[in-house]
This record gives sequence, structure tokens and C-alpha cells, in this order.
Amino acid sequence: MRYCRALLAALISTFIPTLAFAEGAGGGYRGIATMYYTLITVVLIFGVYDVFGKKATYIAGPLIAIAMYMFLPEH
Repeated sequence: MRYCRALLAALISTFIPTLAFAEGAGGGYRGIATMYYTLITVVLIFGVYDVFGKKATYIAGPLIAIAMYMFLPEH
């Protein structure tokens, strides 16, 4: 039964390319960019906490998060 589902998914993505997650299918980069920027944000905030302490993290953390959100691509 699960092989049938995999075969059906392969056939659908072959014959209807807009359903496939390919480069030319009209998708954007915002999803993967959000994951990358979230990881970078966590590392930067941890670095501020490690170097400057908790009080500086309360100030710099939201500023870093807002700045990283503004760097995300539109689509």
C-alpha cells in the first residue's frame, strides 16, 4: 500500500509539474530563508548572552530578531 502511494506521488509530480516542489514551479525562498535566519538569530543572541550577559541580551535580543526579520526576502 505505501509503495502505491509513493508511485502515485511520483506520477503526479511527473505529469503535473506545478505540484512538484521544483525550482521552476513558482515557489519562493522565504521558507528556507526563515529557517536559516532563525538559526543565525539564535546563534547571535546566544553570543550576546555569552559575551555581555543577561541584561544586554534583554536589549539586544529583540533588536537582532527584528533586524533578521527585515532581512528576509519578500517571496
